[in-house]
Amino acid sequence: MILSRVKPAVEGETPVSEKKKKNKIKVPRLEEYLQQRDYLGALTLLEFQRDIGEKEENADLWIGYCAFHLGDYKRAMKEYKSLTTNPDCPAEVWVNLACAMFFLGLYKEAEEAASKAPVSPLQNRLLFHLAHKFSDEKRLMAFHQNLEDVTEDQLSLASIHYMRSHYQEAIDIYKRLLLQNRDFLALKVYVALCYYKLDYYDVSQEVLAVYLQSIPDSTIALNLKACNHFRLYNGKAAETELKNLIDISSCSFEFAKELIRHNLVVFRGGEGALQVLQPLIDVIPEARLNLVIYFLRQDDVQEAYKLIQDLVPTTPQEYILKGVVNAALGQEIGSRDHLKIAQQLFQLVGGSASECDTIPGRQCMASCFFLLRQFEDVLIYLNSVKSYFYNDDTFNFNYAQAKAALGNYKEAEEVFLLIQSEKIKNDYVYLSWLARCYIMNQKGRLAWELYRKMGTSSDSFSLLQLIANDCYKMGQFYYAAKAFDVLEKLDPSSNYWEGKRGACVGIFQLILAGRESKDTLKEVVSLLRSSGNPQVEYIVRALRKWAKDNRVVLL
Repeated sequence: MILSRVKPAVEGETPVSEKKKKNKIKVPRLEEYLQQRDYLGALTLLEFQRDIGEKEENADLWIGYCAFHLGDYKRAMKEYKSLTTNPDCPAEVWVNLACAMFFLGLYKEAEEAASKAPVSPLQNRLLFHLAHKFSDEKRLMAFHQNLEDVTEDQLSLASIHYMRSHYQEAIDIYKRLLLQNRDFLALKVYVALCYYKLDYYDVSQEVLAVYLQSIPDSTIALNLKACNHFRLYNGKAAETELKNLIDISSCSFEFAKELIRHNLVVFRGGEGALQVLQPLIDVIPEARLNLVIYFLRQDDVQEAYKLIQDLVPTTPQEYILKGVVNAALGQEIGSRDHLKIAQQLFQLVGGSASECDTIPGRQCMASCFFLLRQFEDVLIYLNSVKSYFYNDDTFNFNYAQAKAALGNYKEAEEVFLLIQSEKIKNDYVYLSWLARCYIMNQKGRLAWELYRKMGTSSDSFSLLQLIANDCYKMGQFYYAAKAFDVLEKLDPSSNYWEGKRGACVGIFQLILAGRESKDTLKEVVSLLRSSGNPQVEYIVRALRKWAKDNRVVLL
């Protein structure tokens, strides 16, 4: 589950005396390199000895071993494959070859090679992991039964728990092993990883700090520390932490380089995503998901869907992201099928025992009910996590829509106005809901101002219709009349004249009731005269008669 750590292979030069220079330089033995876990040094020595014809016993086996622990699985596979062609090849080479193939993603080939190896604990662990990769639950349980209460087997079991998102079960195993072996400091990194996956980033950081005090140059630990900083603070803080990892990363440690490049893209908000993430798809599992997120942020829903449509989700994050993409696509192309798929995916996550009480799990249930238009249930779930998202524009956008859909226009207006994102504030959905809230809260003037700030488009026409009808319904006849007047000019053949006529008569009624200024009558007459309908003169004549009787000046 965790990659081996690589230490620098060459120390800085130190001054030596002339006497020592005369002595024969002592070449370190292979065992010394291996004890220090200096696999690059060991590999260099083995290759040098092979080149000059002084091969160590089992040199080819050791070369494969060192290449494997350096993360150069292709080299390891090549060495082990070469060994299997020899008639006197040790039988255990087959399981070593299978391990190298496993790390290269050649699962079928790994299974075939492992089947040629003698029965051993390592073979069982490998087949256990292969059964997980093949989603073969029956074989998985069979190999599970063969596991013993020894460190290697328990670590293998914990890693399966981790990959199946059973993080608490993995933590329990790691903690038990730590109690038995306090010197196994690397287990603290595994525990920290599990807490990270459970969204306990501060706890993860505390556990990780203990390990980093002893091993300050660990690739995996420093990367995890950077990821915690990204979650707890921001991308800039995470990138600062990652610089330490960049400085110490060995040129031979290819996977670490890919991991760094991947995470830098994430920390920088998607900068360079197309160049970096595309080649890493199916190399780093998160690369595909982060590229999907990048496309969503660029409003390229079709590309996001192409990447994720064939993905069979196995983790909550994959279910959620596939649900988001289907929801976005369904709304973009008006597909009820995609919206139904999204709703089902959200329900699977939100209703699962492991996720139902997590923040993402509750957000999923809220999204599920949102798509079902059950807004009372939406608010139950959103209210339960509201304190975590006070300044989150996307959360507030959805929260305000749910409030407005239930008629809580005053609260909805307040939440809509908290949103700072210009992208959301220019979205027609935002503008239309905010305009409706203004009107329902007797602030028709503010709704009219929203329209006036918009350019001419189909959206502005739709907003005009909303303002005209909602203002009329709420008795705000002045702005209803203005909106119907513009609509009539834009589409003279429609029945907008009837709406304008009714709104103008409504304004007159409000003037008679003393709820509207008499001066407004001038604009009413002006609005009526802009129509070519024959009824205009009859209405204007009646208005002028009343104005004359009540000493109201009409020009």
